[in-house]
Amino acid sequence: MGITDRWKDYRPQKSVLAWTAVGASILTMVVGFTWGGWVTGGTARSMAEEAAQARHAELAATICVENFSSLGEARLEQQELVALSSYRQRQFVENAEWAMLPGGQKISRDAASLCAEQVAAIDPEELPAPITAETELNAIEPDSEIQ
Repeated sequence: MGITDRWKDYRPQKSVLAWTAVGASILTMVVGFTWGGWVTGGTARSMAEEAAQARHAELAATICVENFSSLGEARLEQQELVALSSYRQRQFVENAEWAMLPGGQKISRDAASLCAEQVAAIDPEELPAPITAETELNAIEPDSEIQ
């Protein structure tokens, strides 16, 4: 009697079929959670919250950098910021007026750190020149003679 004949004649018991199904289910879950990238609902929720907070910090930092860039004394503020340690840079940004979101809300610590990094990385030549009495006078009366 060959293997083919024995396979045709084999009649599994119900308990063998049940344990095979249980074993296959457990093996599928182990493979799925370890290598398949499956996560539980709680883990997925916390991952989504972390991603949302990171995106919010990026948006707030972008607003912060735009507010900073519109300052008349941006170069001086950047020089002060760059001279500080990274911890103090974050505090400097948190205390600055340009760290405000629309509605008067202060930015978060993560956003302040990101804003400080981005402000420090700006080329000072791209920032507006500091406003002085001479530049204000030229802005009011450009190339006109004073009588």
